[in-house]
Amino acid sequence: MALTQIDHVEGTMEECIDNCFEAAQACEWCADECAGEGEEMAECLRLCRDVADLTTLHARFMVRQSNYSADLAETCADACEECADECEQHDEEHCQVCADVLRECVETCREMASS
Repeated sequence: MALTQIDHVEGTMEECIDNCFEAAQACEWCADECAGEGEEMAECLRLCRDVADLTTLHARFMVRQSNYSADLAETCADACEECADECEQHDEEHCQVCADVLRECVETCREMASS
């Protein structure tokens, strides 16, 4: 079923769900690339894996209208921000792309946390 068919998923929530899934994909790619680049990328890899899990969980919570969604939105935004900060420190393309995607996710997660 497409998100457009779910009555309560619209506007900011729909955008946040899309951003969360995109962030998860970018983080999985970045983590996979970091795994082959040595110990100096260990923190980036760890943060990307955490964010991939958090963002997919947050998207699922929004769809099911969980009472914990707003709390998770704040945690998700914080984790995305920390991960983006880490990724921006590296010159690799996958890190730069990941950081850009994460910045968008931070914005919509913060909006969901405050709604």
